[in-house]
Amino acid sequence: MRLRIVDCGLQIFSTLLLAGLLNFVIAQPARKKNAPPPDAPVTVADASKLEAVIKTELGDIRMQFFPEVAPQHCITFIQRARAGYYDGSAFHRVIARGVIQGGDPLLKENTPRARWGTGGLNLLKDEFSELKHIRGIVSAVRIPDKPNSGGSQFFICSSEQAQLDGKFSAFGLVNEGMEVVDQISQIEADQSQKALKPIKIISVKIEPKKIEPFADANKDEMRKEVILHTSLGDITVLLDPDLAPEHVRNFLKLVETRWYDHTSFHRIIPGFVVQGGMGSTREPFKYHAADRWVKYVNGEFSKERKHVRGVLSMARGDEVNSAQTSFFIVLGDAQNLDGKYSIFGKVVDGIEVLDRMTQVPRMGETPMQRIELIEAVIKP
Repeated sequence: MRLRIVDCGLQIFSTLLLAGLLNFVIAQPARKKNAPPPDAPVTVADASKLEAVIKTELGDIRMQFFPEVAPQHCITFIQRARAGYYDGSAFHRVIARGVIQGGDPLLKENTPRARWGTGGLNLLKDEFSELKHIRGIVSAVRIPDKPNSGGSQFFICSSEQAQLDGKFSAFGLVNEGMEVVDQISQIEADQSQKALKPIKIISVKIEPKKIEPFADANKDEMRKEVILHTSLGDITVLLDPDLAPEHVRNFLKLVETRWYDHTSFHRIIPGFVVQGGMGSTREPFKYHAADRWVKYVNGEFSKERKHVRGVLSMARGDEVNSAQTSFFIVLGDAQNLDGKYSIFGKVVDGIEVLDRMTQVPRMGETPMQRIELIEAVIKP
């Protein structure tokens, strides 16, 4: 569910820029050792394979680029980052759970507060597109009502900002570190949204885009066993990519990235199922780097395979294609689930651990003692 900021309209966002831009000075930072020059060629194809890591004093933010819709904004950002342009600058304007703004080179100097937000503009032509300003979108700051006035400054949406669609050049998306964006958005600020203490951007580095595990794996490469190390003992499951290849791919991806580690089995119904795999049960609860790859999986229902004791199947909502991360293991015959839930494996060792789980005191279907999935690992 997205949080909407009703008082964060375009008219308020427009105050993120100050008047009097004629006299601004663009600081020229020293180049990093062995870094490519700022004008080193970067193609659209190059940009699509790269990500930026914005290292701040509150944590890291990783973003991907959309060079197919905003090529010059993406290429210029990459070139500047490689040249160290953003290193030592700051996020200087914030709207709580709305947006955070940074990239002004003047923040690298002892610049008077009145001039924060006036540097690095009037450098790029607008590249408006159909991209929506949803949570996590990275977009270019521009001078209100002045075409082609973008430059080095950018903002990140902490929540959906539909009123900005088609009026600002969106060029990226945060895929890791939204908790850092949220934290920055809530720092103390004055009435003009200037941070009382700007959050320093230590560095911006360009790295190859992370590859989603098992994205291109064939069925033979997905014939794996996975060991679930739980607080009550180990369970080994054998995956069946012939039966439900996309569910197996999804499960292996989450295991490989350690997404399941420190979640819990949150639902126990003796004689029916034990269920786990919800990110909300992870302790300490926090965003996970692999959240970027959590997505819906289309149902892969079998008419032949039955939900009998030891079967591993995927939980879902009312929508048949709504499975994501949560899975269940069947404790007894459950014919009412046949053909409605996607079976993708079975327990081959540790079935007795399931019986131990059913002995844990419960309040309704919720165990009163935490049953932790300490880690899930692919068996060598």
